[in-house]
Amino acid sequence: QVQLVESGGGLVQAGGSLRLSCAASGRTFSRDTMGWFRQAPGKEREFVAAITWNGGTFSADSVKGRFTISRDNTKITVYLQMNSLKPEDTGVYYCAARPAYLSSRSYEYDYWGRGTQVTVSS
Repeated sequence: QVQLVESGGGLVQAGGSLRLSCAASGRTFSRDTMGWFRQAPGKEREFVAAITWNGGTFSADSVKGRFTISRDNTKITVYLQMNSLKPEDTGVYYCAARPAYLSSRSYEYDYWGRGTQVTVSS
């Protein structure tokens, strides 16, 4: 059974930091592109960042310079380090995987976690 399990969300003040983790299991993810998406209340799910199996990354303009995506293929875990958080970063953060190259399109991802809530207070 394929599983992506996010953790690390919580409540933080503006300017603070959080580190999200996504643990993958159930298939070989070592060659997959892994991505993070988020969804705020009343808004569509949006791309945050993605990383290829060999470390290539791509991030949304809104998080560049603040968020860093990384992965540990030995642990089959992807991380999202979020610094200088803003209230507009609030939302449910989802981990996703696709057995292909980088993409920012959510519909191109095959596997999804259930999400972890991030709330940034002003």
